Amino acid sequence: MLRRALTAVAVLSLAGAVHAQETEEEKGPWAGKLSLGYLSTAGNTETTSYNTSFEVGYTKDSWLHQLTGAATGADDQEVTTAESYQLGWRTAYDFTERDFVFGTVDWRKDRFAGVIEQMAYALNYGRRVIDTPKHVLALGIGAGYRESDRADGTSTDSAIGRGSLLYNWNWSETAGFEQGVIVESGSDNTYIESVSAIRTQLIGGFNLVLSYTIKNNSDVPPDTEKRDTRTAISIEYAFE
Repeated sequence: MLRRALTAVAVLSLAGAVHAQETEEEKGPWAGKLSLGYLSTAGNTETTSYNTSFEVGYTKDSWLHQLTGAATGADDQEVTTAESYQLGWRTAYDFTERDFVFGTVDWRKDRFAGVIEQMAYALNYGRRVIDTPKHVLALGIGAGYRESDRADGTSTDSAIGRGSLLYNWNWSETAGFEQGVIVESGSDNTYIESVSAIRTQLIGGFNLVLSYTIKNNSDVPPDTEKRDTRTAISIEYAFE
């Protein structure tokens, strides 16, 4: 599945790459984030957990190309209790000040989930319903295709409908709240991911981030939880 993701990423980025080659002397701005959180306890119990993520974006005229990734894990008494990875690509084109179209490729792997691995492709229409310096609300709707490997050893393929929400509330120049939601629904399963985060600047490009993540699969094998949640505190470095 990962090979298919990399192939799809190349296809999505082709249009933007061609456009950039036409004006090689002009370089669009880069921006990105890198975060890392780690916790270790010792004594009566020995546990460790980590969460790391990154985001790199390239903007050129009306185009935006964005690569994101994340990894989380946890050990309890030297036994792995959580392990998941995500990789995503998004190419968007603004055709008005508020309206845009975008393609997405998302690869997810979770060792302990009812749905161990998913690969989803979608084409979407989006609109920034609110776009002010303090508040930004963007909604998206689209359709695509998804492949899933389940914990019971079966695999499913299905067409999907996709919805997304992104809300940013900038409390000040150094602090704010972010809420992101993705819903992918097909005949085999409905996947929902919600990420809520509070971010505040520490010094320079370094931020402190408190986040709460919910992942839910509607159809999982017996004796498997449908919902996973994670609370994380991370140090983030942002650049632009």
